[in-house]
Amino acid sequence: MVQEMARAFAEKEVKPVAAQMDHDSVYPAALVKKLGEIGLMGIFVPPEFGGSGMDLVSYVIAMEEISKAWASLGAIMTVNNSLVCDPILRFGSEAQKKKYLVRLATGESLGCYALTEPGAGSDAGAIQTQAKREGDDYLLNGTKLFITNGSHADLAIVYAVTDPSKGKKGISAFLVEKGTAGFLVGRLEDKLGLRSSDTAELLFQDCRIPKENLLGLEGEGFKIAMETLDGGRIGIAAQSLGIAQGCLEESLAYAKQRRQFNRPISDFQGIQWMLADMATEIDAARLLTYRAAWLGERRRKITKEAAMAKLFASEAANRIAYKAVQIFGGYGYIKEFAVERLYRDARVTTLYEGTSEIQRLIIARHLIQEGEPAYESQEESV
Repeated sequence: MVQEMARAFAEKEVKPVAAQMDHDSVYPAALVKKLGEIGLMGIFVPPEFGGSGMDLVSYVIAMEEISKAWASLGAIMTVNNSLVCDPILRFGSEAQKKKYLVRLATGESLGCYALTEPGAGSDAGAIQTQAKREGDDYLLNGTKLFITNGSHADLAIVYAVTDPSKGKKGISAFLVEKGTAGFLVGRLEDKLGLRSSDTAELLFQDCRIPKENLLGLEGEGFKIAMETLDGGRIGIAAQSLGIAQGCLEESLAYAKQRRQFNRPISDFQGIQWMLADMATEIDAARLLTYRAAWLGERRRKITKEAAMAKLFASEAANRIAYKAVQIFGGYGYIKEFAVERLYRDARVTTLYEGTSEIQRLIIARHLIQEGEPAYESQEESV
């Protein structure tokens, strides 16, 4: 039912406008509002906080369908769900949940996740943004970079150093509302893909945050950030799935109708092999992603599984997008055809929420620490 609902919405509301809005780099405010109305901006948030009360597998399914139609909209949706709603749901106080989750889950408000800085990308523990205690408040100073939803967000989860002497254990997380004095939006990035999903610089200049806006406990920020990214990586795996599935469907339809040498090109073995490889990689990526979501729903530790899903799905999406353009030939390089946009959108999936290289480090370190072979199954995994 979730798949049918998300697919119908994508076909009717998203696909007809995606190409032009992407070309013009227009933020899809009306579509984001509609996503909230149909329950896709707070998919796994409980109904008492305005959400749909569904599970992580439902989230993955919906993300794939939306991203298949338009990855920019999928990016907006995944950040709000997995990087904003999830940590507030897991680490927020009851007052914070009541104040923020209802608006976020219904699409009334939009959230962003402010971790990355000019000098802290893969090394998230190297952040320099400071939050100094001053009476009952914190004074926030620093710069965040590459923040998805940054210029349109009503609420930012901001990570800052509260005790420099403690290293990563001296990082805390804060809920910062738009309009707070000293909270400014800087430059917007002009990107290769995801043209309608804004990527912003956020500036904090003596930004005063009340202590009740501390998310979790002081010093828990790095832990919150890393656990949040496990869910976030499942979201990017699902986005990658959508891009890849879109490439396959476009390629299959084109190969059946495009004729060369008096035959549809789908008759040629070279094309058939590309289609077969695309479909096989998508199935493998989907199973890895569903497994990570299924385990996450059961509150299992999924750092390794999420990294595997994100690594494989994102790299598969890039291989599949390449093949899609190859099948279309010169037409695949033209903006009139959807595979051109899918090809550009696929590229970022191996970069954000942890590069492929970081995913490999995470997977390897877990294997070494656990002393288990890569193929070991867990009792509830199958």
